[in-house]
Amino acid sequence: MKKGLIFDMDGTLWDSSANVAAAWTERVRELGYERPAITQRDIMGVMGLTMDRLADIIFGDLPRDERMELLDKCCEHENEFLRSHGGVLYPELEETFARLRKKYHLYIVSNCQKGYIEAFLDYYGFWRYFDDIECYGNNLLEKGDNIALIVQRNALDRAWYVGDIQGDYDATMKAGLDFIHAAYGFGTIAQEVPELAEFRGLPELMRILDK
Repeated sequence: MKKGLIFDMDGTLWDSSANVAAAWTERVRELGYERPAITQRDIMGVMGLTMDRLADIIFGDLPRDERMELLDKCCEHENEFLRSHGGVLYPELEETFARLRKKYHLYIVSNCQKGYIEAFLDYYGFWRYFDDIECYGNNLLEKGDNIALIVQRNALDRAWYVGDIQGDYDATMKAGLDFIHAAYGFGTIAQEVPELAEFRGLPELMRILDK
């Protein structure tokens, strides 16, 4: 039986919000916009949303075409910035990947722009742990559809999605998978679900769940 663990990014594997805010502020000012600095709190408030919704919130005062163009330029710069600076990894992330990889195939599905997951994998040299990745920026599909796509594309017999916010749970239910809450992340889940207090505890939790 082929089993997989599919991971969300922000609030599950790392916290890149401070460097994303710095990258966006830098790019906005380079383009000549006189706007307040984009803060870490601003970014944390929109993480997990699709890119069009993110643009509506961060640049909502601009005409739609202009805010989408600005978003694209910020995201492009963000990918370059993160590929050079990284973010804040949760404790023992790589060691946990190595342990999980012995039994499970590993994947990432995010609502991010194209290139964001790649920047994470490039900076830390994590490509060797993952079989496949997918994101909203590649195909404009909702997260639930991309989770299902990963399952289908990789012929998984059973899979779990690990995420930190309600939207992750909802997407997982749409895809018909089991959900694990990264309770150390950015959000809470209304439903009763298995909770992960620390990322490094996932192998032990899987011994309970995978029976």
